[in-house]
Amino acid sequence: MELREVYQVVSIFVLEILGKQVDNHLSYYTMIRSVKCSDAAAVAAIYNDYVLNTTITFETESVSVCEMEQRIADFSSNFPYFVFEEDGVVLGYAYAHLWKARAAYSKTWETTIYIKSDCRRRGIGNRLLTALIDACRGRGAHTLIACVTEDNLPSVALHEKHGFLQVSKFSQVGCKFGRWLGVADFELIL
Repeated sequence: MELREVYQVVSIFVLEILGKQVDNHLSYYTMIRSVKCSDAAAVAAIYNDYVLNTTITFETESVSVCEMEQRIADFSSNFPYFVFEEDGVVLGYAYAHLWKARAAYSKTWETTIYIKSDCRRRGIGNRLLTALIDACRGRGAHTLIACVTEDNLPSVALHEKHGFLQVSKFSQVGCKFGRWLGVADFELIL
């Protein structure tokens, strides 16, 4: 019997003993784990959907797998970087990186989180952000910043749920798809 099968059997058994209902939205083969360079294609596919179809990121050109692999290597070597995997498929990712380059900002990190478009509203973002905040705290971050496009209300709600407070708002700082867009910064002091 494979480890995943054992996990499923044990999970069902424990849930039944505790009288808990099984979550119909997530399979038993889910995990949050550290990113690997081999995740680059899945991460790029998730991100490029946002790049090409939304105003959530201000990047306008899709990112190659090679470029994403380099970004993963750069960020994950110094900061927490997680993927949410279900049945062997990456459905989302979250990571932190320096907010600003100056030395005095070294303990202020920016957070980033993306969920596969057909997997939103399943609690994946909540679980990833929880893991990311805990990891950032454990690695000595003092403040987390999330920069959110003004019309990305699900992200605003997610960050507020985790205690982030809006601390700034900038109007018409990016133009994408012929629209001028604003952003807001949300802060969580750990």
